[in-house]
Amino acid sequence: MGRIVKKLSDDTSKYYWYPGEKAEWARAVVALAVGGGVATLLMVLTSNSLAAMTAGCSATLAVAGFNFGRRDAKALAGFPDRNDKAARRAAITYSGRAAWRGMIQGLGAAFAAVLVLNLAHSGWLADWVMPLVPGAVGALGHQAGMVWDRLGTTVAVPKTATATADGN
Repeated sequence: MGRIVKKLSDDTSKYYWYPGEKAEWARAVVALAVGGGVATLLMVLTSNSLAAMTAGCSATLAVAGFNFGRRDAKALAGFPDRNDKAARRAAITYSGRAAWRGMIQGLGAAFAAVLVLNLAHSGWLADWVMPLVPGAVGALGHQAGMVWDRLGTTVAVPKTATATADGN
């Protein structure tokens, strides 16, 4: 949960609470800006609204999916291994946040498919394939985000495994 603090006087402050963190909202704005920029650039260059909207939605969902994947990987890495009451509470919290991210990602993919499908177009490719592209790219972005976050961690290798690998 984030908050904005406005100082009204020396002894009075007003707090505004908003869901999420400020950095996550900034990442969402970046994802929308990237998608809008790609769509605008392609529309100017090609004058093809179908290609521009598909590429713009794909870019937005790829960046958003990458950010969601990083958050999911961090949540999995911090998951408690204990079997006590606190671990169960933490598991419910992590699961609720992951379900929320999954719902938002799925709604984004569905919204992109509706946008692409409702453009003036004709043909089998435009009707059946192009609406699916943004959702698939968003899912690949999610996986790339999870892999990216996992690449930053190191794994301790037991001495017996290194001894057998060296041949000693």
